[in-house]
Amino acid sequence: MLPLVGDLAPPKRRATALSIVVSGFILGILVARVLSGTVTNYTSWRNIYWMALGLQYVIFIFLWFFMPDYPRTNTQHINYFRLLWSIISMLFKHAVLVQACLISFFTTATFTSFWTTLTFLLAGAPYFYDPIYIGLFGLIGILAMFFGPPYAKFVTDKFHPLFSVIVGNLICLVGIVIGTYAGQHSAAAPAIQAFLNDWGLQTAQIANRASIYGIEPKARNRLNTAFMVATFCGQLTGTAAGNHIYADGGWIHSGSASVGFIGAALFFCFVRGPYETRWVGWRGGWSLRKKPKTDEPGGKWVSKGDEEKGGGDAAAEEGKAKEETNTEKALDEIAGEDEEERVAHQKAAQEEEREAEKSRDVSSKSSVEGATRQDEIRPADAKA
Repeated sequence: MLPLVGDLAPPKRRATALSIVVSGFILGILVARVLSGTVTNYTSWRNIYWMALGLQYVIFIFLWFFMPDYPRTNTQHINYFRLLWSIISMLFKHAVLVQACLISFFTTATFTSFWTTLTFLLAGAPYFYDPIYIGLFGLIGILAMFFGPPYAKFVTDKFHPLFSVIVGNLICLVGIVIGTYAGQHSAAAPAIQAFLNDWGLQTAQIANRASIYGIEPKARNRLNTAFMVATFCGQLTGTAAGNHIYADGGWIHSGSASVGFIGAALFFCFVRGPYETRWVGWRGGWSLRKKPKTDEPGGKWVSKGDEEKGGGDAAAEEGKAKEETNTEKALDEIAGEDEEERVAHQKAAQEEEREAEKSRDVSSKSSVEGATRQDEIRPADAKA
């Protein structure tokens, strides 16, 4: 679904469109927590899976009727196995894809680790909450979801995606620190972590997708596959590590592991700059504002000064082109006037030639008539 959004949305509004769809995606995850807690509290836990089965059929029906038709991007008719192999080869070609995958791996690990161990914290001392109250913590994440589209519209679409990735991870870091080291003293601490973690994750993931979808427009599905494999691996790692660390050391230990995860994500944010063309470094400048990029393959990012210079050169080129156009127009007008004069002279010459032919015909006729009269006079003179 998300690669389709990347195809249909204009580049300047791509992050905003992605944020709306991702908000729905996160909304489903958060509502599932509330529903699962409610259903489990009053009925058998198996009923939530029957509900999920029914909802999958509803989704299928909606997709059948409302999914838009769009042209296939695999115009070269590459077979399925070559497509799979090309996903792996992309990881060796595009540094920005690898960077986004590593950041997503560690960021999502904190997300699943928190929501898995939160159940253990709230169900035990000092809270002893019922499953229904634990599930209601998901509503806090729904509140964070509404911040995604406005942020994407006013920030992500105007700055380089790396800026929003860094901001998103810093938001997660603040939430994790508050929830980890104050979570055993007040239920407000994990509530703040739930809000900030969901908001930060959404911000970072939208920016990462906006970044990778510009690499190969005809291969967005494969790019998304590589990105989501890293994301799901991070979620699995966060769940497994969170459970084991919580079992061995408790809430603070598992939260400290999440601090380490988010620190690793920030490390990969800073190891490669926004306009770096290689795998490591900050070549191309430190500015996090979007810069225009040439459409030619291998085109370089243009700095602000070069952009202004390019704008002046473009204006000069435009003036020169306009002057050349005016010159060509004047020459065409002169050529048109010369052509008209030439045609007029040609017509006058043809008229003169016709007049001369008429004069010659008249002279010839007069000569013939004169010769005929002379012939008639000579016999008469001879007879006389």
